[in-house]
Amino acid sequence: MAERTEVVIIGGGVIGVCTAWALADRGVRVIVVEQDAIASGASHANAGILATSHSVPLASPGVLGQGLKWLFDPSSPFHITPRFDRDLLQWLWRFRGACNEKAVRRAIPLLRDLHRESASMYARLTAMEGMGCGYERKGCLHVFRTKEGYQAGLKEAQLIREYGLSSGIVDGPGAENWVRSLKAGVVGAIHLPEDGHIDPGAFVLGLAKQAEAKGAVFRTATTAVAFKMSGNRIAAVGTTAGEIEADEVVLAAGAYSPALARSVGLDLPIEAGKGYSLTVRPPGEPPPVPVMLMEARVAVTPMGELVRLSGTLELAGMDFSITRRRVEAICAAAIEYLEGVEGMQVIELWRGMRPLTPDGLPLLGRPAKIANLIVATGHSTIGMAIGPATGRIVAELACREKPSYDLTLLRPDRFA
Repeated sequence: MAERTEVVIIGGGVIGVCTAWALADRGVRVIVVEQDAIASGASHANAGILATSHSVPLASPGVLGQGLKWLFDPSSPFHITPRFDRDLLQWLWRFRGACNEKAVRRAIPLLRDLHRESASMYARLTAMEGMGCGYERKGCLHVFRTKEGYQAGLKEAQLIREYGLSSGIVDGPGAENWVRSLKAGVVGAIHLPEDGHIDPGAFVLGLAKQAEAKGAVFRTATTAVAFKMSGNRIAAVGTTAGEIEADEVVLAAGAYSPALARSVGLDLPIEAGKGYSLTVRPPGEPPPVPVMLMEARVAVTPMGELVRLSGTLELAGMDFSITRRRVEAICAAAIEYLEGVEGMQVIELWRGMRPLTPDGLPLLGRPAKIANLIVATGHSTIGMAIGPATGRIVAELACREKPSYDLTLLRPDRFA
């Protein structure tokens, strides 16, 4: 016989787990289906920077021009592996169309509010007993080694200030004094005081335990393979461990979401953006705050006695192979900007897939075709930062309440 629950969530990353916690906290019966282990995908070893300041969507005017310059350099921060793929070509065409100032300015207030709510929620969630995920909110320092890069950074800082987001200007010597491991040659820096950082994998695992204590059930090593339809509703989710019947279904499977959605005629234009990280043990003290090496697009995040170096965005489909040139590019950037990197001990080399939408905004809400499906995916590089707010919104939708935000910009079938 099929298992029965009120809500089944497909995906055990930060979005799925935050949703499970929000629902379990309301007393709703939840089953989470995860094909691997909890926090094993993009939530495991990303940069862990909770960047409230990152309220400008990935699809913005400057990105397109810079991306074209990097396009054919395999060691650049952004790379597309050449392949003829109709979905990729359509995604790129839509991405080009979204890279305009009007779309960016329309999106910033919503992203800002989701970031700020999540920041408030992180303070409460990480204070729960047993979380132990190293949450701090000390800001983030963006450092620049070229005048051109610094001017672009100042322009974006001015843009977010127009929407009430704080930023502070730091000269080169000030940045080098603040982060003593920075090599001489910093042109300038921008301090973003609203940003925080966390050990992402530890947070997701900790919150999953909190949700489990409230009654949520986690089915790991279990893959959702099909939806059993009854009219315009999902009657059951077929998995490798049997069927699960539910009143509501939440699709929060990140870059894996499109394939399952297609089985019921739903087109989710998501491309997998491969990112890399190295968790290392530095010979000296870690930096006091996260540091973004801006020209190289590499994040340096302190995590206790360790440091995480992360970066690159590679559109290569669902290809989990490790491109050594991209890993070497992260190391080269760290060597260029930081003292003592050559002596770092590598603890973990990781890569994961970030679900990218053409306009850089999540897919969040109910698609018109399916009455009891909630889509919560496509969070690009900000899933960790807005995961708690997303979980709360999905819980509101699942409980048939009016959501706290106008989700028009995030409609999951807006590209149909």
